[in-house]
Amino acid sequence: MKKETLKNIFDFLKKEDNKNKPFKWKLVNNEPLTDDELIIDDNLYLAGSSIKSLPDNLEVKGDLKLHDSSIISLPKGLVVSGDLFLRRCKNLTSLPKGLKVYGDLYISMSSLEDYSDDEIIEMIKPGFIKGEIY
Repeated sequence: MKKETLKNIFDFLKKEDNKNKPFKWKLVNNEPLTDDELIIDDNLYLAGSSIKSLPDNLEVKGDLKLHDSSIISLPKGLVVSGDLFLRRCKNLTSLPKGLKVYGDLYISMSSLEDYSDDEIIEMIKPGFIKGEIY
């Protein structure tokens, strides 16, 4: 992904982070993100943010850290090549069908920990979690 594209995404996030409602991701010029721009080639750290949602079909080639955030829902088509951290995400009550996590899933101290591992696996089918659920 081009540095300018990443800058636009994070500038937009910074601007939108203080809003109290979910939003559709768009670049600063209000054009929707393309599929190529939805691939993050490294880790994505949004821990502790007040972000409420992420764009559909987001692919993170490393870890996705959302712990202690205000995330309400994860996007359709989310792929995380590393670990997915959702600890202390109190507003997140379910996971999307088709979620793909190639590493571990961390859900402790969140409303998701009320589900058994089998229920989590069933919730995301046809998706998968290759690693452990903590």
